[in-house]
Amino acid sequence: MEESLKDKANTVRINSSVQGTPRKELRPKLMLSVSMAIFGTLGLFTRNIPLSSGELALYRAILAAGLIMIYLAVTKQKIDLKSIRRDIPLLLASGVAMGINWILLFQAYRYTTISAATLSYYFAPVIVTVVSPFLFREKLTAKQIVCFCMSTLGLVMIIGVNNLGQGGNDLIGILFGLGAAVFYSAVILLNKFIKNVAGIHRTLLQFFAAIIILIPYVGCTDGVNLSALDNIGWACLLIVGLIHTGVTYCMYFSALKDLPGQEAAILSYIDPLVAVIVSVLILGESMSVMQMAGGVLILGFTLWNEKNS
Repeated sequence: MEESLKDKANTVRINSSVQGTPRKELRPKLMLSVSMAIFGTLGLFTRNIPLSSGELALYRAILAAGLIMIYLAVTKQKIDLKSIRRDIPLLLASGVAMGINWILLFQAYRYTTISAATLSYYFAPVIVTVVSPFLFREKLTAKQIVCFCMSTLGLVMIIGVNNLGQGGNDLIGILFGLGAAVFYSAVILLNKFIKNVAGIHRTLLQFFAAIIILIPYVGCTDGVNLSALDNIGWACLLIVGLIHTGVTYCMYFSALKDLPGQEAAILSYIDPLVAVIVSVLILGESMSVMQMAGGVLILGFTLWNEKNS
């Protein structure tokens, strides 16, 4: 989830004259569904990587950028450097926001359950909805106001009324998840201003920007600690960088160009659903009825908000 699936799908679709038939849409639907399911297992693998969140984010960006460069070379897709000059500041800013977003999300996984962290993270579309009227002079509709209020109620239910005044690990983790949502929404909003770079090229350049900011951050904090990785740690790091980010992003963008934006937005909710299943059924993490109800409110009303009126 680096940019709103609905926005990305619409951007790609505007630049494409392909009108997918039901048969033609079956393959991209499967690809997008698989990529979302893989995203949903991210927390499971990061739990087994004994590195700081900043260092993990750095290696994720490096591995994914390297793999995407190979993919672009094999498919003979070139980046038009002349046309992107005006967007370089925005690409750098969005890349920095992406790097910080990853750090906060990985921190959320360390302090609370994967389900609570992920559901808090999926508050990002709500933030975008509230901020957009101020940035783009869009009218905030009654439907959007209802979705914001109900999603906010869902977030409060996930946090738990009893934890609002406390500083337990769960609350800290949820706040990290909410912080990640803020920077994720910043990536979405900045991408709305980027006009000359789309799809996987944009993400590759954002990875480069994230690497630029993460290298000094890691150097000034915990430094390089790859020697702390055992075989399981190395395997999980490679899976997170190459599969969860590199391969999955290639599938993700390949699928988007053939799917309507609303359909892509609906399929994106496979990610948090898988994350909750992994958290509860595989890792055995607890989730109260109230938290489950809060998650339903967040996902349900953000999904309704993305559907056409």
